[in-house]
Amino acid sequence: MNFSTPRLFTCFGGTCKNLAGKISFCLLAISGLLLSGCQTATEKTFRIGFSQRTQADNWRKSMLASMNQELSFNPDVEFIVKDAEGNSDKQVKQIQELINQQIDLLIVSPNAAQPITPVVEKAYQLGIPVIVVDRRTASDQYTAYVGADNVEVGRTAGMYANSLLKGSGKAIEIGESPGSSADIDRHRGFSGILKAHPALRLVKKLDGDWDKQSFASELTQLIKTNPEVRLIFAQNDRTALKAYNVCQRLGLEKRIKIIGVDGLSGTNEGIDLVDRGILEATVLYPTGGKEAIRTAIAILKKQPFRRENRLPITLIDSSNVRIMKFQNQKLIEQQTDIEKQHQNIENLTRTYTSQKNTLYLTLASLIVALLLGGWALYLFRTKQAAYLTLAEQNEILEKQNEEIRDQKNQIEVVSQQARLATEEKLRFYSYISHEFNTPLSLILIPTEDLMTKKSVNTYELKSGLSLIQKNAHRLLRLVDQMLDLRKTDSGKQQLHATEQDLISFVRDIITDFGRKAEKQRIDLQLITSLPQLPVWFDAEKLDKVLFNLLSNAFKYTPRGGLIHVRIDTIGEQVRIQVIDNGEGMTTDEKEHAFDLFYSGTKPYNLAKGIGLAMSMEFIQLHRGDIGVVSEKGHGTTFLITLPLGSDHLDASERASTASRYRPFIETELDEEPEPSPLLPFRHAGTLLVIEDNDDLRVFLTNRLGSEFNVIAATSAEEGWQRVLETIPDLILSDVMLPGMDGMKLTERIKMDWRTSHIPVILLTAKSQMEQRIEGTRAGADVYITKPFNTTYLLETLRTTLNNRRKQQQRFASDTLPQLENKQERKFLNELTALIEKHISDSSFGVEKLSREMGLSRVQLYRKVQALLDMNVMDYLTEVRLKKAKQLLRDKNKNVAEIAEETGFSSPTYFTTFFKQHTGKTPSEYRRSQVNV
Repeated sequence: MNFSTPRLFTCFGGTCKNLAGKISFCLLAISGLLLSGCQTATEKTFRIGFSQRTQADNWRKSMLASMNQELSFNPDVEFIVKDAEGNSDKQVKQIQELINQQIDLLIVSPNAAQPITPVVEKAYQLGIPVIVVDRRTASDQYTAYVGADNVEVGRTAGMYANSLLKGSGKAIEIGESPGSSADIDRHRGFSGILKAHPALRLVKKLDGDWDKQSFASELTQLIKTNPEVRLIFAQNDRTALKAYNVCQRLGLEKRIKIIGVDGLSGTNEGIDLVDRGILEATVLYPTGGKEAIRTAIAILKKQPFRRENRLPITLIDSSNVRIMKFQNQKLIEQQTDIEKQHQNIENLTRTYTSQKNTLYLTLASLIVALLLGGWALYLFRTKQAAYLTLAEQNEILEKQNEEIRDQKNQIEVVSQQARLATEEKLRFYSYISHEFNTPLSLILIPTEDLMTKKSVNTYELKSGLSLIQKNAHRLLRLVDQMLDLRKTDSGKQQLHATEQDLISFVRDIITDFGRKAEKQRIDLQLITSLPQLPVWFDAEKLDKVLFNLLSNAFKYTPRGGLIHVRIDTIGEQVRIQVIDNGEGMTTDEKEHAFDLFYSGTKPYNLAKGIGLAMSMEFIQLHRGDIGVVSEKGHGTTFLITLPLGSDHLDASERASTASRYRPFIETELDEEPEPSPLLPFRHAGTLLVIEDNDDLRVFLTNRLGSEFNVIAATSAEEGWQRVLETIPDLILSDVMLPGMDGMKLTERIKMDWRTSHIPVILLTAKSQMEQRIEGTRAGADVYITKPFNTTYLLETLRTTLNNRRKQQQRFASDTLPQLENKQERKFLNELTALIEKHISDSSFGVEKLSREMGLSRVQLYRKVQALLDMNVMDYLTEVRLKKAKQLLRDKNKNVAEIAEETGFSSPTYFTTFFKQHTGKTPSEYRRSQVNV
């Protein structure tokens, strides 16, 4: 930068008349450009109106809460809620108000079907998408419906009533709002079941209509006049509770059984009433709030959606109420944790935005300061020009430029560090959802599988429940780690140390891993010369530390390796070493081993990332230290040092009794399940499953093995070898795999002409649109997110395979089909060109052709069979036959010459072969072409 002449500012010539004006213009321009990057604006893209029939009951509140939870992922949506308070006329007016507000989409939960149908039809005819939730209108003019099948609700209650009454008895039904679709359909389902059993009789159906009118007196009189009544079916749980109170006043609460509908959690709600024995059962009726919002977002964003969205229902009675109650409590806790994590991510985003704006302002201020400094320097140089030599001027300028460069470099380093830290944190919190999705998939998928089967044998039930239990414990351990992390971040982590024998404590932990060590043939030992060693420590926290270190050692130690735990004393400290001869760490990985948000070049491992970071926190709470010694390919050693005695502990950190953390034994979690033996080849085709999670891989192998010949692989590298060996009909692969990921594997499959025809289905927990687009670009045929529905997966596999076979049949009718896949088109072009090149050679067959193509006979056979649904010899013959037909149209060549040019050994064989395939001799075919 040279300030010795005003030429620095000549780029603004003609704009300002003096140097001060030019510099002011420069300052304003640069500041404006930088500050423009700090401006943010948030606009609402869509407006959704929701007309709810009432918010007075917990079921409707639950629906609204689930809608708001789903909307938290779509901040660009404005959500307008109208409460009709159970009044149909008021609901009609409110829907008209929403129409007048020019909403983009209308969601309606009808109070009654008939009264609101006209205004809903009006909205639909005006082009406003309409989603009907829970209850239907009296018209089919709507865009989508979300709700359970109320007829099935009634049928479920009827079948349970028949079971309770053992096929004989009288019942009373108490309905919903008169005239509502729910009331009509539930009654139709319930009465239909009773009619199918003549010994069951419905005495009467009463109108309930929630709190708006009382049916108590009519029900009391009906029970008194019909003492044979043994059951009451109430179409909602609140009505069922009122019916129970009537029976209680009559002293008949033990004799008359009551069934409700809704199955909400909470005091005096369905699940609680069943648990307390007030109701015999309740039919779980989902709110559909989340599904309605997801459907609305899909409609507004022009994405595919289903018009009819049937929500699943289930019956809750004394046999499963405790499980349902526990699951609801766990879901509430998990939802709370997810909301907290979501809030943390929002806080991080706001922090990042603030830091970015601060950086922009700092850069703007720095540039302004530099320009002002340059201006001041110029003025000073002008006054002092007579006293300074040119060399002195250059020296001063060089010094100033060096200072500016140093400041710029410092700013760039700080900016880079802030950006990397923010990216690592965001990647960590995003990865939490992926880590939770795998155990959730292995809980939901076997549950759905067991529920859909009409009959389940003892082995299937035990196997499914064992898989659910195993992954529930795995999920619980992840949640515990997140809670420990939160306690540490908030400074609430406390030490509760007691004096215990460290040797026996560590020996107990190693014993827990004994079975796993035997299975993997790993030499697991505790090495110490001390018979016992009293040490003050928090048993729960030290248990977690050693559990994490041993788990990591088993994860990275090969079969037949060693894991040794050494304990000795050094002065006033005890030293614990966890030694393995596994794959070891790189220098970069070793330096960041205890960093929470660091993953290096490997895919992020949540358990390892939190585990090692928390281990350091727990050891430091003990006033100890933890470190790692490792070299790539030469194993890893973790060293823990703890002070002896109790002088280093505060009085509040000493506990009278020891607490022990006993996680679900890692041996059971990480034992690799034995897969079922490969089934014989089935006509459905060969399916290659690539999944690194042992439980999910074995489950998919067993579940899909009844229809496909399943081959399993644990990594992309192994999967690629199996692809080349078997040339399967379909490939089902996870995206996040150790080493090469599923995206790169898909690209390799689609770029290699030996395998480019094979459909690839990617199975992943990454559900963002950007990741779906990335999978499609890689060449994936289908992208399915976890947790997935087994039936949907099966249908997707069948449809993909059927479409491929239809493509084969279409291509088989043409010598050189026009394929969409470039690699497949290139393969067939080269194959056909080679055949035509050697068409006159009668000895040219499959052996020579496969050698020329650079493939084995098996690979060439499978590739051609997969593309054209015919073998190689048939295709070679087809090309020769078509070439012969082409030559027969030329009258200048006789049949003997054509036979020789197309590779037939003699004219006689050519004539016989030609007639077998066309029904005509070559001469007859030539004459027929002349006539044409």
